[in-house]
Amino acid sequence: MRPFRIAKANARRVPALGAAFFLALGLFSPQAHAADQPSAPAPTPKAAAPRAIPVPKSPDTPEDARPLASDPRAKATAPTAGSTVGAAKAPRQLAAGACDVSAFTGNSGAALVQQVKSAGLDCVNSLFTLTGNDARGAFAEAQMTSVADALRDVSAAYPGDDSTAAGQLVVYLRAGYYVQWYHPDVVGTYGATLQTAIRGALDGFFAAPHSKDVTEANGATLAEAVTLIDSAQENARYTGVVKRLLDGYSGAWTGSMATAVANTETVISRGFDLPAFVAALQADPGFATSLASFVTRNSSQLTGSDPVTGIGIQIGNLLANDATKAQGRPIVKDLVNRYPLVGNTGPLTMNLVWFAENKDAGNCAYYGTCDLPTRLVPLVLTVDHTCNAGLRIRAQDMTAQQLADTCNSLINEDAFFHGVVKDSGPVANDGNSSLEVVVFDDYYNYSLYAWEMYHIAVDNGGMYEEGDPSKVGNQARFIAHEASWLRPQFQIWNLNHEYTHYLDGRYDFYGDFDAGMTTPTVWWVEGLAEYISYSYRGVHYDDAVTQAGKGTYALSALFDNTYDNSDSTRIYNWGYLAVRYMLQSHPQDVTALLGKYRVGDWNGARALLKTTIGTAYDADFAGWLKACAADDCGSLPADRAPLCTAADTRQFDKDCRRDGVAATTGNYSYSFLNLPAGVKQLTITTSGGTGNADLYYNGSTWATTGSYQAASTGSGNGESVTITNPPSGWVYFSLFGRQGFDGVTVTTTYN
Repeated sequence: MRPFRIAKANARRVPALGAAFFLALGLFSPQAHAADQPSAPAPTPKAAAPRAIPVPKSPDTPEDARPLASDPRAKATAPTAGSTVGAAKAPRQLAAGACDVSAFTGNSGAALVQQVKSAGLDCVNSLFTLTGNDARGAFAEAQMTSVADALRDVSAAYPGDDSTAAGQLVVYLRAGYYVQWYHPDVVGTYGATLQTAIRGALDGFFAAPHSKDVTEANGATLAEAVTLIDSAQENARYTGVVKRLLDGYSGAWTGSMATAVANTETVISRGFDLPAFVAALQADPGFATSLASFVTRNSSQLTGSDPVTGIGIQIGNLLANDATKAQGRPIVKDLVNRYPLVGNTGPLTMNLVWFAENKDAGNCAYYGTCDLPTRLVPLVLTVDHTCNAGLRIRAQDMTAQQLADTCNSLINEDAFFHGVVKDSGPVANDGNSSLEVVVFDDYYNYSLYAWEMYHIAVDNGGMYEEGDPSKVGNQARFIAHEASWLRPQFQIWNLNHEYTHYLDGRYDFYGDFDAGMTTPTVWWVEGLAEYISYSYRGVHYDDAVTQAGKGTYALSALFDNTYDNSDSTRIYNWGYLAVRYMLQSHPQDVTALLGKYRVGDWNGARALLKTTIGTAYDADFAGWLKACAADDCGSLPADRAPLCTAADTRQFDKDCRRDGVAATTGNYSYSFLNLPAGVKQLTITTSGGTGNADLYYNGSTWATTGSYQAASTGSGNGESVTITNPPSGWVYFSLFGRQGFDGVTVTTTYN
């Protein structure tokens, strides 16, 4: 997938990070006082996010065990599926002969209870998959009430293990709530009768002395009973049970006892959606204290996907409810300032920061987070590398070789781009002379930090910030992450596509992003980015070729592409096809079109596409698509000349190039080459880079502004001179810094 653009108004959707599991380590200081409150006045609001282009996630982005609330999977709404401890780890499909479902669906009352108690845990666990008449036969309210009453009865003498089949009864009840949630029309409704029964069952179990045993045998049933609290939506009634587990937990609790504590996170996180649960917490401030103490007391156990961090993040939900906000403020403040923002503790602190900023907005001074974006950049992006004057990389973790390869990829793409669009330099009033490329180690770290550091939405695969190119000091920035799913191969997700957006905006589009969207330009904007990215890297665009065979769109229809009326296939695959066809078949029209884009004549460009061209090329485009589907799409841009090999960096040879040529304002970059006899034509071209370099040629001595035989002095760095029948021997040329330049590519060819 590839990026889609959004207007400024939509560029600030900050994701919720509140329900994540993460890493955390660190030393602890005393908790903040409960009476501590934010003080007035409110801090200065953060600057608005620059105009930005988000990149969709790759479909190959791995699912992290530490979900972010920006991910809709972070907080499920249905009861938890399947047993998590004991013999049955997950719901299994019913196997013929292994577990007779009719024994459950055909019985009721005492007979059903006996069947449940005599079945194995694996068999009971498989009932989570029941549907249709089987679901109703097993889990109608009367059947569930019978089993709940049975759990109440066995709990009176619960021995601390499963010898009385308490575990089977609990798992059966969990399966019933799960199936009824998804199939209420089949199973039927659950009412007061079952509610009374389940409360009696849970009251009895948690009151049993042996339910407090810290043993593996008790933990297996206890863990399921804790989950059953949430399945039955009795979260508010059993806050005392959750407190008891949190207060008692220590590193000595392993196995199923640790799972029982981990399962309280579901009770807590889902409980915040229930008014009765929030009211219970409001009435008992000790619950918030237990949460905070649980985190600080067990910090040494934090590993990344551990219960301590996951439960600790739920403290942020105290801020999301007016009734508990006062309880949550001092605790969140303490934890945010207690632990480092990066490393093992970063996930906990950053998720709590999200709650503070989004659920208690305007109080960053109280939490000490007003300057957090500034503080985070050097802490997170420890690698700071300058490719050239126009290109800087800030990275979380890149090797010297990876940095060098990335710099070379972008610098060389710069020259490739200019060879395609044939510009004469930046458009007027465009000051985006440099690009900062920010690279997080993976999608997870991007999601954890980028929202705060750059005030962007992170439920995507990266973001290009163009900003306002006419504003002095504006910084163009591509915020990216490594494609961790491709490791050990190193790749920055969508690097070359997004760099094309930067170049296109600087050399082809007048004004900012919003200006370029006043008429439909998406076919070019995204089509060119795809075209440059695939062509430059020499990657066969399989998806686009497949789409060509379908012949879905006419060329004239693609000229109407917008982000609102097109899906990703039309935007990217078909945008690529349209741009490739126009560049190859009608380059003169592309030149005319870009001439209008570059001066902001959007209506003129639109008239060219829809009136001058209109449907005239549709038939030819359709024929071209058929050929392209057979992998005959025409010639791509010629490969660039290889790098010159002479040790003296001033020396050029036949058909070679040098990148990164630079000089300050008013100074020269001098060069020369030795021509054999009989050369009919010598061509010297320059492209890319920053500043304004003028090209001068002299056949016998150093070329200067006062001594030359040919020159090219347009604005920018797209210069070219061609010399017919040049003399043999040494000839000279130079680039003069009309304005200081850097990163320019110079190529010499002759025949």
